[in-house]
Amino acid sequence: MRNLTEHNLTDAVLARLQECDDPRLKQVMDALIRHLHAFVREIEPTPDEWMAGIQFLTATGHQCDNVRQEFILLSDTLGVSILMDAINNRKPAGATESSVLGPFYQDGAPEQDTGADLAPGEGPGVVVSGRVTDLAGRPLANAVLDVWQTAPNGLYHMQDSGAQAFHLCGKVHTAADGSYCFRTLKPVSYAIPTDGPVGHLLGKLGRHPYRPAHIHFIVSAPGFKPVVTQLFAEGDSYLESDAVFGVKHSLVVDIERDGDEWKVAYDFVLEPVA
Repeated sequence: MRNLTEHNLTDAVLARLQECDDPRLKQVMDALIRHLHAFVREIEPTPDEWMAGIQFLTATGHQCDNVRQEFILLSDTLGVSILMDAINNRKPAGATESSVLGPFYQDGAPEQDTGADLAPGEGPGVVVSGRVTDLAGRPLANAVLDVWQTAPNGLYHMQDSGAQAFHLCGKVHTAADGSYCFRTLKPVSYAIPTDGPVGHLLGKLGRHPYRPAHIHFIVSAPGFKPVVTQLFAEGDSYLESDAVFGVKHSLVVDIERDGDEWKVAYDFVLEPVA
């Protein structure tokens, strides 16, 4: 087609997909092209605005390295990560709900038996305990709770040059009765990184960068679907405005005073692999 106009251009581009022999790739690109063209038609960006968008995405890529993933942060703050999570983790009734992984997970945390202290000599601490079960309430022995969180300074261990590797992280195994228990530091609310293009965008949008206090988990057991989730502190001022939209009612827990420290009780329920 020679005579391309704003009215027939989308159809012309879509027609070029006819020779694609990967059905899923063809489906994805068809939808991407249609929605992207519709976006451009609705917004009618100027060349300068389009270039600004390209420069923003370029800067986002430049901010990524083996520690920081700015594109995941962008996905999180636009609500895309939690939408992806909801679509891909439709849970049966009773199963623990999922939440976003976030950009600061690193595999390789040390293996720990139940009762582990992830913050020896540090405080204030919180003891987290409960059980891991199946949908029928049967205990899951030797299930693994892969745990991570920020320190009181609001940084994950890989963000903080002064922190030990895998500080406040551990893979805690359940006992024979499915029970688990570990001590860590009381979580705090914190700001996602604001020194990059995503932080600058939030500022221009009039949005704050804060997440409510939480602890991350990946809970897994053989024969069951792992769940990526978080437990959020009841009463946190950012529960209603989490910068990455990750809060769910069932994941909000009471952090109760226990002597000089704190405690949390929570049972995780896994669904079987189909």
